[in-house]
Amino acid sequence: MHGKYVNPGNKGFERILNSEYIDKTGLISLMNNRINSTEGLVCISRPRRFGKSFAAQMLCAYYDCSCDSHKLFDDKIIAQAEDYNVHLNQYNVICFDVTSFISIAKRLRKPLNSVPNMIVDAIHSDLLEMYTYLPAESTLTDSLLLCVEKEKRPFVFIIDEWDALMREAKDELETQEEYINLLREWFKNISFTPKVVAAAYITGILPIKKDGSESAISDFVEYPILSPDGFAEYTAFTEKEVLGLCHKHGMDFDQFKTWYDGYELAGHGSFYNPYSVMRAVKESKCRSYWQKTSAAESLFTYINMDFEGLGETITRLIAGDSIEVDVSDFENDFESFSSKDDVLTLLIHLGYLTYHEDDKTVRIPNEEVRSEFRKILKSNGVSENWLRLIRTSQALLDDTIAGNEDAVAAAIARIRETQYAPTFYNNEQALRSVIKFAYFAAVSHYVKIEELPSGHGLADLAYIPKRHSSLPGLIIELKWDKSSEGAIQQIKDKKYAALISQFESDVILVGINYNSKTNTHTCKIERIKV
Repeated sequence: MHGKYVNPGNKGFERILNSEYIDKTGLISLMNNRINSTEGLVCISRPRRFGKSFAAQMLCAYYDCSCDSHKLFDDKIIAQAEDYNVHLNQYNVICFDVTSFISIAKRLRKPLNSVPNMIVDAIHSDLLEMYTYLPAESTLTDSLLLCVEKEKRPFVFIIDEWDALMREAKDELETQEEYINLLREWFKNISFTPKVVAAAYITGILPIKKDGSESAISDFVEYPILSPDGFAEYTAFTEKEVLGLCHKHGMDFDQFKTWYDGYELAGHGSFYNPYSVMRAVKESKCRSYWQKTSAAESLFTYINMDFEGLGETITRLIAGDSIEVDVSDFENDFESFSSKDDVLTLLIHLGYLTYHEDDKTVRIPNEEVRSEFRKILKSNGVSENWLRLIRTSQALLDDTIAGNEDAVAAAIARIRETQYAPTFYNNEQALRSVIKFAYFAAVSHYVKIEELPSGHGLADLAYIPKRHSSLPGLIIELKWDKSSEGAIQQIKDKKYAALISQFESDVILVGINYNSKTNTHTCKIERIKV
């Protein structure tokens, strides 16, 4: 007999298998190794759209004793494990998504503090209906204890979006406390947890808070996006998996790499956003499939904060730079920001940035996410600092296209004097950083390529017009203590412009030189007609 939240069966995972499916059942082996052990409480935090709900339904179908799931798993990777049949359909399962209870409460216009009791009542109702020997007047805790005693089957708890109520009721401390006490009753109770809980798998957006307010789940072993360890392979799609999908469906892998790659996990290479990859396969088109969520709606709010020049930092990211960040002080919530690094770390957890552990830098991972940032450039309500940066960059681009050499040199000088500029402005690489920042408005109209190869050398920066754009291409060559005329001549000698002439647009050659003795920038611009 199936319940809605107790032993709900395997139909959810069967439905997933009826669509295109990438085999991630190896995750089950990781959980099997933790059954009835001190490592059996697992907390996974991932961005939205990274397959957390699919994993929850898979685990439910595997462990649920109320169904036979052999037909779903016998041809999957998990079937090769020695203990495959040892745990298959051998446990009572409690499985629920906290966001569903929040939605019900809102629809019924109930306060959020009713959600913990709604969860308890729903689970208890299932138990009483399924096991008629349970006393109706007993508490849920007592019913679960008695059920395990009678059935000789402990429970596997699977909770999707466990932290949703903490986010929704961020200003309701009593509601949070009631919910935490419920979790404490299940997972931090020496009279209950060892007897009833064989394992627990809970998912959320952010890691457990550092301030101890979520101590009810402090015994959980955490695997956040910054350190997924053995769970890394099941965080998202691997490059090999995406390559296989592209080959199967005859799609361009390079496009998938441009649009959805870029998430880096230390020691595990590149990972792809699963939701968008599958949508692109289904629609036979690579584009942004970013869904409007509360986190997405808040992106604008987060980056509009002006912590330590955050606006200019975001501008550098949009322009394609990597930014050093300290992720260690983040308090793991959506409210407690004390520095620019806190906001950037939050954006890592939300999937808007990816973190490179080796050099401790963040960057925008791919074209899909970059398009979300670009939307902000067109939004109303951006801060005055943002507006000033956007206007300055757009004016620079306009002056470049118009051939206003003195205006371009003056604009770069002004940007060089802002708080953005590199601390040590002493070489061509520092100049390049300033130029990329200065032209960040171009990302809405161009594809930026650094060190574009021509067969005769590497152009410093190339801005290739996007499809259907009527704007000219840009080739920018940089010099340090030489001359802007020399930069133009190098573009011609190396035939850099020929590389983008195929786009049927004029090509503008831009030579920029910085004279370290006079502290001045000079600019030379030529337009080549196609």
